[in-house]
Parts: sequence; C-alpha cells; structure tokens
Amino acid sequence: MKRFDAIVIGTGQAGPPLAGRLSAAGMSVAVIERHLVGGTCVNTGCMPTKTMVASAYAAHLARRAADFGVVTGPVRIDFARVRARADKVARDARNRDEGWLRELPRCTFIRGHARFEGPDVVRVNDQELGAARIFINVGGRAVVPPLSGVDRVPHLNNSSLLALDRLPTHLVVVGGSYVGLEFAQMYRRFGAQVTVVERQARLIPKEDDEISDAIRGIFEAEGIAVRTSAACIGLAPDREGVTVSLTCAEGAPEIVGSDVLLAVGRRPNTDDLDLDRAGVVTDARGFIQVDDNLATNVPGVWALGECNGHGAFTHTAYNDYEIVAANLLDGERRRLSERILGYGLFIDPPLGRVGMTEREARAAGRRLLIGTRPMTRVNRAVEKSETQGLMKLVVDADSRQILGGAILGTGGDEAIHGILDAMNARIRYTDLQWAVPIHPTVSELIPTVLRDLKPAIP
Repeated sequence: MKRFDAIVIGTGQAGPPLAGRLSAAGMSVAVIERHLVGGTCVNTGCMPTKTMVASAYAAHLARRAADFGVVTGPVRIDFARVRARADKVARDARNRDEGWLRELPRCTFIRGHARFEGPDVVRVNDQELGAARIFINVGGRAVVPPLSGVDRVPHLNNSSLLALDRLPTHLVVVGGSYVGLEFAQMYRRFGAQVTVVERQARLIPKEDDEISDAIRGIFEAEGIAVRTSAACIGLAPDREGVTVSLTCAEGAPEIVGSDVLLAVGRRPNTDDLDLDRAGVVTDARGFIQVDDNLATNVPGVWALGECNGHGAFTHTAYNDYEIVAANLLDGERRRLSERILGYGLFIDPPLGRVGMTEREARAAGRRLLIGTRPMTRVNRAVEKSETQGLMKLVVDADSRQILGGAILGTGGDEAIHGILDAMNARIRYTDLQWAVPIHPTVSELIPTVLRDLKPAIP
C-alpha cells in the first residue's frame, strides 16, 4: 500500500483547488479521476452549454438586426462550427486543469476508478492507497426517469445532446426546469422545432408565479411550445423518431418528435464507490450525508460538491472547497449553513436568483415587504430593446433584512450579485437603498425598487 497525507477522489470544481491548498501546506496528495478532469462544469455543463448559448444569442440578435437599424442578409446556422467552438472551450479548460494537476508539487495524479476498501483505504487500478484524509468530489449525472417506454426509445441527456452532430428537427424536452429550459431555447434559436413538457402546472415551479409566467411568455413568443400539467408522460417508437404521450388539460394527447431530451433531475455518482466498505452513510437517493463542516459520519472522510446533495452548482462546489480548506488549514469555523444560495437560469434574458422566494418567506411566517419593477421601466433594457422580464425583492418587514431577490431580464445574472453581496454582508435594505449606482445599468434600479417596497398582501 502507498500512503499519502490526503486522497482526493474526483476532479470537479472542489477537488483540484483543495489539492492545491493541501499541497501548498506541505501535504502529499493523490488525486484520482476515472474519466475527464474538470467534472460536469467543464465537460458537459457550464462551459460547453454557455458557449452554445452565446452562439444561439448571436443568431437571435442577428435575426433582430433590423430592430437596431442594421441591415443583414439571411441568418444561417453552421451547427458543426457551433459544436466545434463549444468542444474547444471545454477541451482547452480540461487540458489546462489536468496539466496543472500533473505539475502540482507533492501531488500524484492517477487515472482510474477509485473504490473504498475501508475508512482510510481506496483501491485504484489494483493498487491500494491509504490516507488519513479522504475527500470525495465525484459529482453527479442525469437521471433516467421511470417513464413508460423509456427503455424502448433512444433518448438524450445533457451529455449526449452535446455530442449530437446534427440539429434535431423537433426536440421534445421532458422537464421544464433549468437544464431543460436552457437547451430548449438554445436549440429553438438554432432552428429546431421545440416542445417543453413539464409535469407540474408551471415551468420552474420552485420560482414565484410571476417569474414562471414571464418565462413561459418569453418561450412562447419565440415559438417554443409549452405543455404543462403533463401528469402521465410515456415514450414510444415512431417512424419519425419518438412519440411522447401526455395527459394535459389542453392540447393534443401526444407529440411526435425527432429526438427527446430527458431533463428531470440528477443523481450522485456514488453507487460504485463501495462506500459501504468504509461505512459512509448516504440517503435513499445516494447523496452522501454530511454535517455543517461537510464531514461524513466517518472520521477523516469529507464529501464536496454535487454528491453531498447541498447544491448542484459549480459555485456551491467551489464554496464547499473554501469551507473545508478554511476549517482544516486556516483555523476558521466556516459552516455550510451560513451559505446564502444564489443561482442563475441562463436563458435569454437570464434569471438571477438569490435567497428565498416570496412563497418560501410566507411559509416561514414572516411579515414581508415586496418590491417589483418590470424591465420595461429599466432604461438599460429599453436602450437595448430587451425589455422582457421583471425585478423582484423580498424583505423582512421586522428585521429589515433582504430575504431574497430575482432579476429576470437583461444582465439579471450579473445584477443579482448586488443583492447577494448585501445579504452576505447582513446589511439592512435601508442601507442599500441609499447607494448611488452607475447609470445606465440594470443594477441602478435596485435602490429604486427598495424605496418602493409595499407590505405583502395577506
């Protein structure tokens, strides 16, 4: 057996920077990766998809050129070049990350599948490795839901759709949340016919009603068909591709598409780590159970990133690393429960979200102040002719703390950080209300919305 001071299993957004901190502290580190360095974000998530979103936005803006007094010819999509650009962005990031790991002092990079032999021992490629500290950062993958007929038809997930070398004629997206909606709008702008099918009565049902309704309006205005309340979804082969059967209050009982994307959630990559041999506890879905310090029930074993069930985002995984490194190496007392969660839906216009929705705040029994403003009254949006969406802020009437916010509109994914930063600083909304932001920006309307807060209607 070869022993190290620490073992890192997986190279998502938490593992490599943690390996770097441990190495800088003088520890010997083994980093184990069975497939591609960089995890979901680099290879099949943020980087390639947002690169393709940028291409889709360019096509959409080119089609609107006349709105800005710009004369162009017909807009065509070279899908091979779109994919090649996305592939290059992901490949360059992956190669850069792997090269850095291989050159990291006191770090041994091992390609292989790690399985636990005990609480402080893993086996990789028939070699046993031991360490007093083991950090699991293995990420997750798309769920294949138990739909009727799912085993009878070819179906796509976020990874296989990115590898598709052709543009679907009609893409049926099962799942009306973050992954599904980003792909739906992207492929519609590339020229595919797109239908979104969602079991719930609204798209992104975790959001407040007006946000969900606005997103549906944006999609339908672009020619994307939206079918909600699809209570009984089934798949069947069809000569044109696949038939998706529904039970909806309105519309045809089935849809025929050339391709179907299943975007209904994710599951952790923990089922083949032999965690039981180490005694590491998971929940019924396979997520590794961790405490407020991200430690598992087994001393010396931590779980970071998507596999612990506390955030399926790149930034939450990176924050997991920050918490563990601060506590282990810097003598701090950082806690998972202190994290204020923010996230984005990268459609166009994007949604930036942080903290609680109005529905969640009401359920907590708080007295609320609510502020909203349509993007039609945001000068920056008017100047860009991108006035879809709205801003919404939720404030505790008693403590004057900002509880949450949503900005659905141009620049919303960036402007929301003004709210996120204020919430992290625990300042009262009355302090932010008197800020003097730059004109013309989306962020300049945040103090205006705060000055116009109204008591929530019971």
